[in-house]
Amino acid sequence: MKQSIVILTEDRYENPRGKSWYINNILKEDGLLLCSLKKLGFNVSRVSWSSKTFNWEEVDYAIFRTTWDYFERIDEFLFWIESYAKKITFINSLSLVRWNLDKHYLQDFPKTHIVPSVFCDLNTVTCLKDVFKKTGWNEIIIKPSISAAAWNTHRVTPKNLNEKEVVFSKLKSKHKMIIQEFQESVLKAGELSMIVLGGVFSHAVLKKAKKNDYRVQDDFGGTVSVYSASKKEIKFAEDIVAMCPEKTLYARVDILFGNNKKPLLSELEIIEPELWFRLNEKSADLLAQKIFEFVS
Repeated sequence: MKQSIVILTEDRYENPRGKSWYINNILKEDGLLLCSLKKLGFNVSRVSWSSKTFNWEEVDYAIFRTTWDYFERIDEFLFWIESYAKKITFINSLSLVRWNLDKHYLQDFPKTHIVPSVFCDLNTVTCLKDVFKKTGWNEIIIKPSISAAAWNTHRVTPKNLNEKEVVFSKLKSKHKMIIQEFQESVLKAGELSMIVLGGVFSHAVLKKAKKNDYRVQDDFGGTVSVYSASKKEIKFAEDIVAMCPEKTLYARVDILFGNNKKPLLSELEIIEPELWFRLNEKSADLLAQKIFEFVS
């Protein structure tokens, strides 16, 4: 009997009626992995994680791919993963998903390796004025510690501090927060995303924001291009993944460059990162092979 694996997406992208460049990219990415897994003999489905009609009883494995609504439905998502982890093996594992859900995981890496950060619990008494004063940072980025795609992300400067203090006050009443030093390099050099499969570097992309913006995601008009990573950058990415609590089958290491041009970990995505198979189609085969070895 063939082993069954589900590629997890979300309701909006399971069977989208309308098509756009964004939707087409999602379908192509998931489609490439689906084909790669089928070639290795898996019985493969692509389903929204919150589907109420799919027969989950017949699933052996599940891989999180385009579940990009999880942070907006976090309680429902947590209930789902806890429930189905008893029946389905997740790739990456449930413990890794739990760990990576909250950006407080950055505290598990050496401070020298991450973008300088302040971590705030729910209803923290911390205010942004104090952060500026204590750190000496010129600008900061604030965002919920459970978030993605620049959701509720704000750039704060001394000029807009009073306005953003109000925003921060509202956010911290509902979310744990992370405050990071704004890295000027993102405006010119962009953000580097390193794809690591089975602990080994696969490929890299460079994301750049549109003019007068700092958000590099293509959702906000940013651009993505193939990037030829240096040995130093590859080693940094592989070292970061090696520091994870357990082995990962797929990960994306997002890197910004500090004032001294040293690579710094901005975020580590190991739940549902965009992996840009479409820019390196062989990488879908590589991940499928890693999964095949994992389940064998």
